[in-house]
Amino acid sequence: MKKMKKSKDQKAEIKDEEIKEVSTDEQKVEESEEKEMIVEEEEIEELSDLEKAEIATAEAKDKYLRLYSEFENFRRRTAKERNQLFATAGRDLVEDLLPVLDDLDRAKQSSDDEKATLESVKEGMNLISQKLKKTLENKGLKKMEIKKGDKFDDEFHEAITQIPAEKKFVGKIVDVVEPGYFLNDTVIRFAKVVTGAKK
Repeated sequence: MKKMKKSKDQKAEIKDEEIKEVSTDEQKVEESEEKEMIVEEEEIEELSDLEKAEIATAEAKDKYLRLYSEFENFRRRTAKERNQLFATAGRDLVEDLLPVLDDLDRAKQSSDDEKATLESVKEGMNLISQKLKKTLENKGLKKMEIKKGDKFDDEFHEAITQIPAEKKFVGKIVDVVEPGYFLNDTVIRFAKVVTGAKK
């Protein structure tokens, strides 16, 4: 009986040891599975970060290409408009000057007529001159107002010579040789003037 008890006890111990071994094996398997899962999750996270970066890069590239295309279209369109503007820039002015040209032709024809008097030719030329000035003024042309004794200003005047002058005219305008003009407040021709110098 003692032998049987021993064998039962031994069997129980063996079973306990087997259970322990199985449980430790199961724990090892579970631990290795957990480690594998952690590694897989990290790989998935890495892939998803990489995929996110690739998507962000693709979106940025697409946005850049669209902006570049829009800018190129804008640049081409403005260049074309600019060329058209230069090509037709003087069209309005020329159209407005055509009636003045017609008047000059009529004046020339009437001056060739034997019945034309010097007085009528002068009157016709004055009318044409006024019409031309009015047309140019309507386009923004304005004559500089300069008189003798005005201070010389190199932003508006061009001194072509100096002459000895009285003390009050030294460094000032003595005579206007050619008037200056503004076009919409921008100087398009400097007034050519004579300035006074010390005697």
